[in-house]
Amino acid sequence: MKNKRKHIGWRGKIHEVIYEADTPIGKWFDIILFILIIISVILVMLESVKGIDEKYHASLLIMEWIVTIFFTIEYIFRIISIKKPFKYIFSFYGIIDFISTIPLYLSYIFVGSQVLLAVRAFRLLRIFRILKLVKFIGEASNITKALKASKAKIAVFIFAVLILSVIMGTIMYWVESDAAGFTSIPRSVYWAIVTLTTVGYGDIAPQTPFGQFIATMVMILGYGIIAVPTGIVTAEFSKQGKNEKVHLNTQACLSCSVEGHRDDATHCYNCGSELQ
Repeated sequence: MKNKRKHIGWRGKIHEVIYEADTPIGKWFDIILFILIIISVILVMLESVKGIDEKYHASLLIMEWIVTIFFTIEYIFRIISIKKPFKYIFSFYGIIDFISTIPLYLSYIFVGSQVLLAVRAFRLLRIFRILKLVKFIGEASNITKALKASKAKIAVFIFAVLILSVIMGTIMYWVESDAAGFTSIPRSVYWAIVTLTTVGYGDIAPQTPFGQFIATMVMILGYGIIAVPTGIVTAEFSKQGKNEKVHLNTQACLSCSVEGHRDDATHCYNCGSELQ
């Protein structure tokens, strides 16, 4: 029984260091992890520069191995410190952690796979835990609900934009010549979408006065169209904002590693396990 308690305490301590950001040691671990992720991404970028890679290849490889070994140990500790490791392994962060750890090992089997180390940039999302911005999860949830509530209106709006783009593209195909780049209706529709969304690549441009007049109308219309989906989502978001707001912390469940629990929560909202 005594050994069992020691084992549980040991796992709990690792869990506190790796998963928690509310404790001092947890913050320091996340800061170190954050710095190493940035260093790793920079190393991958430097390695892609031929001049730098030819001169400092050995040094870059050594530093990358140091970072990779650290991430490997961290990944193993994340698995063994929770009661249900598969919950973490197949979670978003679990998959990202695994993908960002194995490329250097695979580079000795598959040439060029080390470029996948740039995937570690996704791990920078952990900065939200370091800065304790997880308290804004409630606001993010409101945005998600607002988008879901607006999906029907947005779908109708996008359908209307597509119809307008087809009409404007067809008119421009009729007005402009092949020399201006309007060689087909699909290509003209492409121009209409690019212009209507105010992207404006400039690879196709009307040459006739009438075509330029139509393009002007499309550009002005584009600015008005941008405001429509913004207004739809904002209206729904304001409705969601009237709901009661609760403060969430960075405490992670020891069983499933899910974060974002209420301050007054005693059990995990995902698996029901008791929180420490």
